[in-house]
Amino acid sequence: MTVTHHVRVYRSDEELPRTEQLAWKIAEVAVDPVAVEPAVIDMIINRVIDNASVAAASLTRGPIVAARAQALAHPVSTGGDGASVFGIDGTADASARTSPEWAAWANGVAVRELDYHDTFLAAEYSHPGDNIPPILAVAQHVGADGRALVRGIATGYEIQMDLVRAICLHKHKIDHVAHIGPSAAAGIGTLLGLDAETISQAVAQGLHTTTATRQSRKGEISTWKAHAPAFAGKMAVEAVDRAMRGQTSPSPIYEGEDGVIAWLLDGPDAAYEVPLPAPGEAKRAILDSYTKEHSAEYQAQAWIDLARKLHGERPELADPARIAKIVLHTSHHTHYVIGSGANDPQKYDPTASRETLDHSIPYIFAVALQDGGWHHVDSYTPERAGRPDTVALWHKVTTAEDAEWTRRYHSEDPDEKAFGGRVEIELADGTTLVDEIAVADAHPLGARPFARDNYIAKFRLLAEPVLAPAEIERFLELVQRLPELTPAEVRELNIVALPGVIDLAAAPKGLF
Repeated sequence: MTVTHHVRVYRSDEELPRTEQLAWKIAEVAVDPVAVEPAVIDMIINRVIDNASVAAASLTRGPIVAARAQALAHPVSTGGDGASVFGIDGTADASARTSPEWAAWANGVAVRELDYHDTFLAAEYSHPGDNIPPILAVAQHVGADGRALVRGIATGYEIQMDLVRAICLHKHKIDHVAHIGPSAAAGIGTLLGLDAETISQAVAQGLHTTTATRQSRKGEISTWKAHAPAFAGKMAVEAVDRAMRGQTSPSPIYEGEDGVIAWLLDGPDAAYEVPLPAPGEAKRAILDSYTKEHSAEYQAQAWIDLARKLHGERPELADPARIAKIVLHTSHHTHYVIGSGANDPQKYDPTASRETLDHSIPYIFAVALQDGGWHHVDSYTPERAGRPDTVALWHKVTTAEDAEWTRRYHSEDPDEKAFGGRVEIELADGTTLVDEIAVADAHPLGARPFARDNYIAKFRLLAEPVLAPAEIERFLELVQRLPELTPAEVRELNIVALPGVIDLAAAPKGLF
């Protein structure tokens, strides 16, 4: 039975024992030796495959090239054997490995760059797969086996998603990666078998160092969008290291008079109800998350599927001359973050960055309506964004908040929770077309829910241009035995690019 923890701000003259603080409660979940259920293990395998898929597709993109160069500039630290960097064969060559915090950095950027991996949306937004790179990096460094890795990942997902269910960050313009610092620290704590005192200190430090503003997702969105969760994962690794050395952290980090809740979130009179598994309760949160079929912001997934459907049924809708206006009636988040309610002129700018177009539902719907699908590269090219007929159609698309879709977005009933909306297309001849979609086709309740075969197909699609066929098969065979892997095999949980794909010498130079 889940336990709901009442979390409020305490004045400095009020006593709040460490064992009653949220950081400690999170640590108690992390140290619970409860078994990981088979369905959770299967989904963890799916998400490790999913992360490798999107990392493969990102290997030559600018942010990954830079982050990889930074990581490989740092040698393996003395406490272990180091961790691998996506694309580079570090199994036999220690010089191709790096310290775990830098592996978490490089691999975290590779996983997030295309905005193409898993998601969970509740009070806050999240990509819980961001927990995997730092936990895996530490596992490789210390020589943990597959069973320990599975347990660590289950904790990372559980803590991040439970925080996401309860504590809204974006309302206060705090970036959602602030939930990754604590969750990844807790997951690493489980992996290593640390005690609650050590983990609680790491959780507090993980939070303290990862609170930042949401400007990274506003206006002209920069390459930092991909780096932000990687930075949180890197900080989590360093927080655990500090805590293991007996160093303490700001306390109480959530509840303190000058803490996160009092000054960054809902203020000194605020209170949150945070659900966490009870002692002995399995960590099942990952089963409530969902991945992406399309490389775009999650709230765009269902809209791409609806546009794809309309393209097949009414191909004339691709012609802007036939359209008077298109209104997407949707949730508060979709309207104000990726819709016209954001009041970001960049969302209608054909010269905007890929990161900005990824957060423009008017652009995404227009392109998917014209193309009948979505491609992780072709749909974002400057040539595609600048096509005159696309620009004309794009500028006829607006969003509007609909109270019912907002209610469904925040519903705690999984059968009712929805991330889509209703489209009203007014044609030039005066007629109107109305259609709607609640969840993406790949969602567990969608038209074609993702299963293992879909994850494998996604991996093959994205990996084939950059990995040898034998490497694809090697990785898939290995990862599907995840809980049985030896420490040596965990170190092989990496993807190695074809010769010539990665040119380390051509990477940009920096300080390191």
